Amino acid sequence: MTAKKKPKVYITRKLPDAVETRMRELFDAELNIDDAPRSVPELVAAVKTADVLVPTVTDRIDAALIEQAGPQMKLIASFSNGTDHIDVEAAARKGITVTNTPNVLTEDTADMTMALILAVPRRLGEGARVLTDKPGEWAGWSPTWMLGRRIHGKRIGIVGMGRIGTAVARRAKSFGLSIHYHNRKRVNPAVEDELEATYWESLDQMLARVDIVSINCPSTPATFHLISARRLALLQPTAYLVNTARGDVVDEAALIKCLREGRIAGAGLDVFENEPAVNPKLVKLANEGKVVLLPHMSSATIEGRIDMGDKVIINIRTFIDGHRPPNRVLPGR
Repeated sequence: MTAKKKPKVYITRKLPDAVETRMRELFDAELNIDDAPRSVPELVAAVKTADVLVPTVTDRIDAALIEQAGPQMKLIASFSNGTDHIDVEAAARKGITVTNTPNVLTEDTADMTMALILAVPRRLGEGARVLTDKPGEWAGWSPTWMLGRRIHGKRIGIVGMGRIGTAVARRAKSFGLSIHYHNRKRVNPAVEDELEATYWESLDQMLARVDIVSINCPSTPATFHLISARRLALLQPTAYLVNTARGDVVDEAALIKCLREGRIAGAGLDVFENEPAVNPKLVKLANEGKVVLLPHMSSATIEGRIDMGDKVIINIRTFIDGHRPPNRVLPGR
């Protein structure tokens, strides 16, 4: 009996070795060993010949690219939780199924969100740089030096109370923060009771009343610049903003202006509007201690990346076997 031909799977970025090894065992997998982002011509060549495309959030899989896919390509199995980098509607029109890797990075992202919630008011970045940038110049403890702000007893406003937002709320509550949230709809009453959370139907009203704002909503056309210049102006001058979701949810230029003028106390950012480019004005603000910047690493754990790879493999195998993959993304979702 002739062995069944393995599907040709094109992987756009370097994945953990354990994931790549399993990919090679199961599929005719083309790896990206050097991890350089693939160019548009390379992606076009891939979709013309591959059965399955495995992109990441750094790849723009738009309608123009999808339109050039060959008839053999029927699955885009994204190595990501979000799918804002893929034109899901265009894929559906072409008869291509799209999958993602949900429910894997919740705890890792929530951990890093909490780390930024602590780092910004307590000036952790500035304190660390005192010892590394100017060794030997620290004069020792002083009662009035490097004073930050206490977070216990403060109010946190969570924008987007999905899985990650809820996980952030649980951590924040354990640190003594009062939980407030804005979402398209209220969460389950049992969760609300557990977190002693206050729901705000009006985002504007919530923003004006909280001490820390945590952005945890997805990037969609509806959330583009959701935190606009007008809404940033609603924040108290002692408020902090933390974003581990997507850069374009916040009007970055307006945020920079607020920080430079001292109209909010600080910000912690793991994502940026024009990644991988980081606005030099943000870097300057970071050097001045007004913002903590991280290079999109909130989900970067070994365990998380391997779990993502496992989900990609399951989605591919299920689809190739003729069944609906468990993490199918539907247009409009």
